[in-house]
Amino acid sequence: MHKTLLILAAATLTAACAPPQPGTSGAPVVRYSADAKFDTVRDDLQDAIVAKGLVVDNTSYVARMLDRTGKDVGSTKAIYAAGQGQAFTFCSAVLSRKTMEADPHNMVFCPYTLVVYSTAAEPGKVYVAYLRPLLPDGSEAARAALKEVETLLDGIAREA
Repeated sequence: MHKTLLILAAATLTAACAPPQPGTSGAPVVRYSADAKFDTVRDDLQDAIVAKGLVVDNTSYVARMLDRTGKDVGSTKAIYAAGQGQAFTFCSAVLSRKTMEADPHNMVFCPYTLVVYSTAAEPGKVYVAYLRPLLPDGSEAARAALKEVETLLDGIAREA
């Protein structure tokens, strides 16, 4: 009974908070949030990337870098909660090839990046975000390929 109630509550919450579909907004940044533990969402994000058959090429510890260098640039302001801000870069050989065959200048969109962070102002909230691969003046084939990249990024972000 308890499991059924949890599933029902999760389904209701998911339906009520359904995020927008990729490409439905002109905003360059797509951001999702959850009241959760940073480590859990970070691990879920990595797992979601790997589950798509992709490899995380690089992990950037952005929040740690800002914490470490703050006093060197004359700032003591905490931006992220206790070093909780990372960026993961990865690529899809299939989508990257498709994107760049459509337009070689699309190399600028590779590798793909997803970030996960908690702010100092809201340490109990975790965000997952990405930049939309926008190309408003590209060919139809280039825009279609980039839409596939966005669909991939959005799916991974939502899964995490």
